Amino acid sequence: MTDQAVADPVRNFIDETVKSHDVVLFMKGTPDSPRCGFSSLAVQILDHIGAPFVGVDVLQDEALREGIKAYTDWPTIPQLYVKGEFVGGSDIVREMFNAGELQTLMADKGVSLGGADA
Repeated sequence: MTDQAVADPVRNFIDETVKSHDVVLFMKGTPDSPRCGFSSLAVQILDHIGAPFVGVDVLQDEALREGIKAYTDWPTIPQLYVKGEFVGGSDIVREMFNAGELQTLMADKGVSLGGADA
């Protein structure tokens, strides 16, 4: 653990979360109850392709909401991570899904998709 991780518990939490789960969506609200249209769209796409994912509600903590933006230098939420790698926000996820690239990325990373016509 670096000195920076000790000094920045939010960054450390984000780092641990994206490393310990195959697919993580930092979002507004929860997968069962998204609190913005962009988060809702990302959840619908992940559900449609059958990707198992963990949703992290950034609205519960202002430091987390700002921290996730700084972590990737990406200004918007939601943010999708697959196997620790930042994929993008809602627009990128939608474009990748429409092109079939999201499903390919999941398969290439070893994430098994189940229960959907992917």
